[in-house]
Amino acid sequence: MTVKLDGLIAPLFVLIWSTGFVIARLAMPYVEPATFLFWRFSGVLLAMACLSVVWRISWPSWSQCKHIAIAGILLQFGYLLGVWFAVRLGMTAGLAAIIVGLQPILTAWFAAWVSEKVTGRQWIGLGFGFVGVALVVAEKIGFAHIPLLSYVLAFAALLSITFGTLYQKKFCPVFDLRAGSSIQFGVSAVLCFICMYYFESGVMVWNPSVIGALLWAIFPLSIGSISLLFMMIRKGAATKVTSLLYLTPPTTAAIAWLWFDEPFTAMMALGLLLTMTGVVLVNRGKTSPIATIAE
Repeated sequence: MTVKLDGLIAPLFVLIWSTGFVIARLAMPYVEPATFLFWRFSGVLLAMACLSVVWRISWPSWSQCKHIAIAGILLQFGYLLGVWFAVRLGMTAGLAAIIVGLQPILTAWFAAWVSEKVTGRQWIGLGFGFVGVALVVAEKIGFAHIPLLSYVLAFAALLSITFGTLYQKKFCPVFDLRAGSSIQFGVSAVLCFICMYYFESGVMVWNPSVIGALLWAIFPLSIGSISLLFMMIRKGAATKVTSLLYLTPPTTAAIAWLWFDEPFTAMMALGLLLTMTGVVLVNRGKTSPIATIAE
């Protein structure tokens, strides 16, 4: 029996994806960014190797492997390392979230690259979404004592995930998710190791916070959310898929309120409402099925 996942994949992806800043907050005091990401990607590779013993993986051609690897460098290495280093250098999580929150706007601008047309209603929805994100994080933004390099890294992360999404949609939208994840996390692990070797101490304090953050980052965050993202990229328009990322900062704020007792104000609630309205406007209308369990 085929069970439709259209209504489940998107909210589950947003919920898991939104925990990324929480993971950074838990682990950041005890480990440097490239070091943590190297262990994270290595853990994902080990998990995928175990899965390959149970389920046969269909490996793509060498030509497609190169496209998958390039998309992985942008979606995994470039995006995550940029955000983590920006936050470590002094940028607040709220400011990093709003910078990365520009992604749906950039994706819409470059949508013609993947032969997509963005309607006037979708542009309005994208605008609502960005205003909503701005309201959610406005009270958490701190501009003082933030080095220029932190801004450069945050915007580099924004460009990386934007073009990574478009590149994968254009050149390698369909592949075995297990094979694709192995390729992308593998090349990202190598690049993180190089950064760790040349620019970091490689020291990682193994305490409950770091171990918990690492396990969550490996399984739900890396394997779970990335697989859901790939499934949406495969069968959904890039603009519609990335509009869901507008829901990340409000959801992150709600998680922080529950886990860390951070304030969730009326302005944040209004921002969440505007963001949800924007996502509805972008995604309303006929859409292709996202995926099914049988697939």
